[in-house]
Amino acid sequence: PVTLKGERFAVELALDDATRARGLMYRTSMEPEHGMLFVFPGEDYRAFWMKNTKIPLDILYFDADRRFVSGQFNVPTCSAGDRCPNYPSEGPAKYVLELNAGVGRKLGLVAGDVIGIPDGLASRD
Repeated sequence: PVTLKGERFAVELALDDATRARGLMYRTSMEPEHGMLFVFPGEDYRAFWMKNTKIPLDILYFDADRRFVSGQFNVPTCSAGDRCPNYPSEGPAKYVLELNAGVGRKLGLVAGDVIGIPDGLASRD
C-alpha cells in the first residue's frame, strides 16, 4: 500500500519496462482505493498517455524524495492508438501514481506533498 494525504491506496507495482509500458491498459474498472505505482530507476521528466486505457485517471508525479511534483487530473480515455496525447510532468519524477479520475483533486494535492511508499521501493535504484 501507499499513503497520500492520510489516505491509503492498494497499488499494483510497475517496476520494469514491460509492466510500465502496459500500465492499466485494457482495464474496464478499478476499485476506489486502488491504483498503480510506477517506479523508475532514476528521476527524469515523464510523460504518460492513455493508449488503450479504458478508465479515466489521475496521473500524479513524484520526485526521488517522494514529493508531489505535478499532476494530470481527470485524464480521459483514448482509443486513438498512437495518436493519443501525452500528459507530461512539470518536473523530474521517479514515481508515478495512477488513481481513478477525481481522487487527486479530492485529496487537495499541492506541490511538495509526500507520498508514503514502502522503504524497499524508496531505496530502489
